[in-house]
Amino acid sequence: MPIKLEVGDRVELKKQHPCGSKAFEIMRTGADFRVKCLGCEKQIWLVRSELERRIRKITPKNEE
Repeated sequence: MPIKLEVGDRVELKKQHPCGSKAFEIMRTGADFRVKCLGCEKQIWLVRSELERRIRKITPKNEE
């Protein structure tokens, strides 16, 4: 069962981005996800299965 993720949600990943940040914002959902690093604003594409495996914590956009 896929994890429920929506555009605007923030996720903390297990591995950090080369800039040092572990926080990302979801920009696009579907089979592939586009996420934006909140440290350096770089956007990357990840396959759903890869993103779900890397997620440590989810912060929904309405809880910020």
